[in-house]
Amino acid sequence: MSRIGKLPVSIPADVTATLDNGVITFVKGATTHTLDTRGNCGVTLEDNTLSFATNSDQRADRAFWGTYRALAQNIIIGMTTGFEKKLEINGVGYRAAVEGAILKLQLGFSHDVLFDIPAGVTITVEKNVISIKGSDKQQIGQIAAVIRSFRPPEPYKGKGVKYSDEIIRRKAGKTSKK
Repeated sequence: MSRIGKLPVSIPADVTATLDNGVITFVKGATTHTLDTRGNCGVTLEDNTLSFATNSDQRADRAFWGTYRALAQNIIIGMTTGFEKKLEINGVGYRAAVEGAILKLQLGFSHDVLFDIPAGVTITVEKNVISIKGSDKQQIGQIAAVIRSFRPPEPYKGKGVKYSDEIIRRKAGKTSKK
């Protein structure tokens, strides 16, 4: 039994959800998200509450049961409050700036690294902290991973781009024999 899948998803008053043949459509203002659950799990919509159920005892169907419930919950959280990831830049001369729709990173290379900011995502930079905000959890996580991959933190001095809650295990440097 999926502990996640059993929990119902409550829909806030400002979000409208419709269910049509296994396809759930979430609407808030001008933004629309769809979730297609056809064939993998059963969905019921009653009194602004979504309930998910497994169609069979097959392993794949049981796995999709909790997954679709989590995806629906993430869509609702994204539409109401949004998601945010923070990255820290550590290193002498390492800095970031937002110029229009481009994130400009100076990470110790001979050239600046330019990253195009996708639509629906806002990136702000304060000192050495990059904040990525948006409504799609997967997209925010992917953007943070791509920015981190430009210069991952190294274990000797800790220079590079890291998540704000990430802990870098430091290594001892070389020691000389005397």
